[in-house]
Amino acid sequence: MELGNKTNAEEFFLLGLSDKPEQQPLLFAIFLCMYLIILTGNLLIILAIGSDSHLHTPMYFFLSNLSFVDLCLATNTIPKMLANIQSKSKSISYVCCLTQMYFFHFFGIVDSILITVMAYDRFVAICHPLHYTTIMSPRVCGLMVGLPWAFSVVISLAHTLLVSRLNFCASTELPHFFCDLTPLLRLSCSDTTVNKVLVLIVGGLVIVTPFLCLLASYARIVVAILKVPSAGGRKKAFSTCSSHLSVVALLYGTTIGVYLSPSSICTTVKDKASAVMYTVVTPMLNPFIYSLRNRDLKGALKKLIHRKVVSSP
Repeated sequence: MELGNKTNAEEFFLLGLSDKPEQQPLLFAIFLCMYLIILTGNLLIILAIGSDSHLHTPMYFFLSNLSFVDLCLATNTIPKMLANIQSKSKSISYVCCLTQMYFFHFFGIVDSILITVMAYDRFVAICHPLHYTTIMSPRVCGLMVGLPWAFSVVISLAHTLLVSRLNFCASTELPHFFCDLTPLLRLSCSDTTVNKVLVLIVGGLVIVTPFLCLLASYARIVVAILKVPSAGGRKKAFSTCSSHLSVVALLYGTTIGVYLSPSSICTTVKDKASAVMYTVVTPMLNPFIYSLRNRDLKGALKKLIHRKVVSSP
């Protein structure tokens, strides 16, 4: 398919997070460090879960998938931004821009649904412990991971094909650090009504609905925790839930603000700040939140690091 024939824009220019040259070295250093943390943290979780047979359970199966998706989501945006800063080039070809947009939505949708799946897994484990192995069977777990991937392929492709039909007649400068759907729609001189309708439909399906399901799961979990007789057990459980909910609020709050807010209250600065939260900050925090308070995962990480150190010459 020759996307270039659909528009007179052969490339876009990503203006990045700041247009001030003196801020570029600091931004490069900050985001390089954050990306290295994302890379290291998520890879360690994937390797630790894969290498320890005791962690081959539904909860850790979902966590390893989430770590992989977070890693891919960050890799889709941060390296290009770092390369643009280092080379002082802001251009990205039309096809590469649409490709980046496709994978951003692909991994973003999977990420959103996986977090909800993980909340449901904890709900079953805490509220229905006797039926956990029956409800969360390997087949069910496979479907709960596989269906979001398949659904995401279709939705992301629909967004990309609709954007490929748009014309960009004037400026091709994107006030963003990657090719996102919202700034592309603002830049188009075509009728974007169909695109905006799809955004609202998809937002309801992959943002609002999972968010409400997630809140319902945690509400039931909180009720179950309150029935725990041990004060120490309640405190530990609430501590874990509060850290998980902080990531949920950060992820869904920013995505709802960008994709479901009226265009009249959306600003470039707000879009950039929100994008940094769900493409960089959340993937960086997830390894800490899901591992630092997990004794089994910390033990697996120590064993993995110990084996690597012992086996190294």
